[in-house]
Amino acid sequence: MSAQQPYSFFQSVERSFDKAAKFTQWNPGILEQIKACNSVYQMRFPVKMDDGRIEVIEAYRVQHSHHKAPCKGGIRFSDEVNQDEVMALASLMTYKCAIVNVPFGGGKGGIKINPRKYSVYELEKITRRYTSELVKKNFIGPGTDVPAPDYGTGEREMAWIVDTYASLKPGEIDAAGCVTGKPITQGGVRGRREATGLGVFYGIREVCNMEDVMNRQGLSVGIAGKTVVVQGLGNVGFHSAKFFREAGAKVIALAEYEGAIMNPDGLNEEEVFEHRKATGSILNFPGATNLAKNTDALELACDILIPAALENVINGDNAPRVQAKIIGEAANGPCTPEADEVFTQKGILCVPDMYLNAGGVTVSYFEWLKNLSHVRYGRMEKRFTENLNGHILGQIEELSGKKVSDKERAFIMHGPEEKDLVHSGLEETMITATREIMEVWKSNPGIPDMRTAAYVNAINKVATSYAELGIFP
Repeated sequence: MSAQQPYSFFQSVERSFDKAAKFTQWNPGILEQIKACNSVYQMRFPVKMDDGRIEVIEAYRVQHSHHKAPCKGGIRFSDEVNQDEVMALASLMTYKCAIVNVPFGGGKGGIKINPRKYSVYELEKITRRYTSELVKKNFIGPGTDVPAPDYGTGEREMAWIVDTYASLKPGEIDAAGCVTGKPITQGGVRGRREATGLGVFYGIREVCNMEDVMNRQGLSVGIAGKTVVVQGLGNVGFHSAKFFREAGAKVIALAEYEGAIMNPDGLNEEEVFEHRKATGSILNFPGATNLAKNTDALELACDILIPAALENVINGDNAPRVQAKIIGEAANGPCTPEADEVFTQKGILCVPDMYLNAGGVTVSYFEWLKNLSHVRYGRMEKRFTENLNGHILGQIEELSGKKVSDKERAFIMHGPEEKDLVHSGLEETMITATREIMEVWKSNPGIPDMRTAAYVNAINKVATSYAELGIFP
């Protein structure tokens, strides 16, 4: 397509899929089935606003793949929501779940509204009506389709969804598993809020621990001392910046839609967040330099660039000016296929969104399992582990005649809380996924970039599921 006719988001995903499919041996028919969206539900429903007028709301739910059940994917509230975007995000969820070995098919939902323009009561009515529409067509349920928060939604909306679902399905014992990202009191899981940012950190950390990869990028092994730029100070960007800083990296710039700030000595995301809360902007943060445009942050010289805002922020136009050595896609689709080609030429390693920001869905999987098992993580083993560790420690101290420090004693004695187990499961997931993708890439030198390697990995897993189900005799 010409520059005047850019690829739609879904076409960009299909283009990346086709690029990777050439490196697989599957029947073209199976590849077409994997690529296609299985079910697209477009709806319109009326809602009475606070001032008495009736507004017709446009909304969507897409189930991309049924090779595993249930389907899984967030619901976003945004003016920009359209069918193409929801289809693209649903397909990315299929590949994302396959890569991180989470047994879900991909799904996605969206309501075309700007949530800032509605009262809480209006948002509640819209969310509950949307949920009832999904129930009518069997597009929600713990074994069918499990939504989650996304752009413009959070725990509050998920609580409304689970309450509406449970009221329409009285006596369904697993009703809490119909949606994830819920408040803890409604069956949510501890560690969910920071999950995506923490997953981004674990994925990049594993890449940075690979000596051959770091040698190729001209960087030292490990996170410590690396310079990092983060675009977006929402939930994902904030926690990404936090975990990188705590691991010894230097966050030299932060960008938001109102502008960007830079400090070569490093920024503390919590202080910047408080400054923004007080002033309404990250600009004019003490000790930092304001950048002319928020997109200028994407072009700063740094070791690691984390785009954690919206899609298509790095494209064929600005990609040649990107100076980062590693890009970690924390947002969905922040780099276009044209940008990927530039990165390949320049030797920039782009760690793709389709697995890097899978922390949210991984921990959603843990929440769903918790809802189905009806028991909190750690409840069965926490005290047993503490008692056992205490006994071992006592024996070591008695035999050695030495005492460990109070700090070490507390660490050794500690039995796992729910949050500890969730973070541990997420760490294992991201390390395993990173290694699998790198193995695919190494085993086929023709694969041009890490995104294509990730797609090849996903295609092989989904196609194997279809083959084993006997769908294609």
